[in-house]
Amino acid sequence: MRSGRALVLIPLGLIAAVCVVDVLAPPDIHLGPLLVAAPAITAGFAGPLLTALIALLAVGAQVFIGVARGVIATENLEAQIGALILVSALIVVYCLVRDRSERQLTHSRSVAQAVQEVLFPPLPLHSGSLDIASLYLAAQDEATMGGDLYAAARTSHSTRLLIADVRGKGLPAISHAALLLGAFRAAAHRQPTLPRLAVHLDGVMRWESRQWQTTDTPDIDEAFATALILDVPDREPVVHLVNCGHPSPLLMSAGRTYLLDAKKIAAPLGLGGLSGTEEDYTVESFAFQPGDEFLLYTDGVLEARDAKGEFFPLVVRANMWGAELPDDLLRLLCDDLLAHTRGRLGDDAGAVAVRRRLQ
Repeated sequence: MRSGRALVLIPLGLIAAVCVVDVLAPPDIHLGPLLVAAPAITAGFAGPLLTALIALLAVGAQVFIGVARGVIATENLEAQIGALILVSALIVVYCLVRDRSERQLTHSRSVAQAVQEVLFPPLPLHSGSLDIASLYLAAQDEATMGGDLYAAARTSHSTRLLIADVRGKGLPAISHAALLLGAFRAAAHRQPTLPRLAVHLDGVMRWESRQWQTTDTPDIDEAFATALILDVPDREPVVHLVNCGHPSPLLMSAGRTYLLDAKKIAAPLGLGGLSGTEEDYTVESFAFQPGDEFLLYTDGVLEARDAKGEFFPLVVRANMWGAELPDDLLRLLCDDLLAHTRGRLGDDAGAVAVRRRLQ
């Protein structure tokens, strides 16, 4: 508010300066046409009302100059005043159109934010013995959601997590991401085994992409998503996971950082066989002690490139962070990632940090 008031001094000072200089200048020097700059400058930081007031002052100043110099009745000054009025009116109309567009954009953003909160609600900060934090960086300007997704669900004795990256971009990717999230939330809390949960999610993705496919439309694109499905027991110091073609989690334990590489990686969700079974998905278990922390992420993190085209060195950077809380870990990840890419991500990047609290 204060900065806006201070900026008003610029067009007011311009009007005053033009008036003084024009009145004192020789008869063949006319600075009155410069007055049109006053409403033009005002339109850059103010609305139509203030712009119109400044325009009226500019017109009044032009009239004052004409009276002071004794040329008020000349055709030249009348033309200058008419041109100033016309241009000022166009500037005010521009302000009206701009403000209307800004209100519509603000409304659209609020609707998009509401949709995001419904389809992609934030993860809980705490679940059982876990502290959780999440991060989403959109590659597209002004975008708040895309094909990267994460979710959490509680069972009677554990926390289940999903992180996935849906193929494609734009509205189709968002639609498939919402479908996958809904399927996970509907099934995860019922405590099926991780392989059974993976079969369910794979079937949902396949059915969504193929239910409208006929002999007349054989080229419908298949929807699929790389994913990690995890189960973290409350009272057992382990994490169980099924990897469906997704980047391996990063575990930070006792000052060491290393990848939780699965020995068997299943096909991405949506690309399983038509008769996919639980045997297609292998559950692997890793130690997850109190004080340990693991990081889930999408390939937008690994594939982020710098100006030289080099990928983001996640493991190297993680060894330098030394963060103890999930929020701190994701803040360091975000800072390093944006510094590496100079703020220009080539793909959406999602991440989830999970820490088992000390007993």
